[in-house]
Amino acid sequence: MIAGLFALVTALPVASAEEPPPPSSIAEQATSEVEIQTEVQPPAVERPADPAVSLRGSVWRTKSGIVFLKTPIGLLTLSSKTTLKDLKASHDVLFWVHDRSMVVEIRKKGEGSLVHRYLTGPMTFGEDAPKTLQWWTPEGEEATHFGTQEGRLNSFHEGDVLTVEVDQSHTILGVHDLQFDLQISQTPPAGSQVHVVMSGTVSRLKSNFIFFRTPVGVVMVNSKIGIPRVKVGQPLTLRIDDHDVSVDLVPSSSGLQPDGTSPAHSPASPH
Repeated sequence: MIAGLFALVTALPVASAEEPPPPSSIAEQATSEVEIQTEVQPPAVERPADPAVSLRGSVWRTKSGIVFLKTPIGLLTLSSKTTLKDLKASHDVLFWVHDRSMVVEIRKKGEGSLVHRYLTGPMTFGEDAPKTLQWWTPEGEEATHFGTQEGRLNSFHEGDVLTVEVDQSHTILGVHDLQFDLQISQTPPAGSQVHVVMSGTVSRLKSNFIFFRTPVGVVMVNSKIGIPRVKVGQPLTLRIDDHDVSVDLVPSSSGLQPDGTSPAHSPASPH
């Protein structure tokens, strides 16, 4: 009987260091590997906006539905059939473009109190509250309430580009049309806090001016600000930061440099 019991015990498998770890250890190891993989993933890099514009202008002259503004880089024109009827020489205009979005603020000189604020962009419904729209602004994403404009807004669909006027309580006051035209004719003086990034294709050359087509329309640029010689159909990117002007230029023949690399970067000398 004792001999039989001894044989039974010795026949049982004996755990050793070579055996795989228990299931709980495997789960802990897998979790650790997932955590390590998560840690080494690089953070997402936000693509810089193009087009991007940040300007301040002063009212030069007006006529029905059109306002001409002097800015540090040239003439900015705002036009609308439904608004811009009460702008005065005592007003300053702050102007931003960010991809498909645009913000226009009209403020009284000196005191800075708000007169009008317009937001333009693709219609995006708010996620946190009903009857709201979401917009890009220089301060970050902004939600605005329909206010009394629900009937007007119902004629638009999500993704449609539209312009609204909003008040300081983030309520929509009206739905408008609003366009702009920009002529870049000079290098901004130092300290102007100007920012411009625009990519496009040269569509026309006339005297010293280059007309190039961008996602926000045709922009006229004086080549004397430091634009190198270009041809119609040639892609370029214009950058202005404060007093610095530079151009990224793609040769029109191949779209690449002779060595196969992409656009040349040409710093422009201030004039």
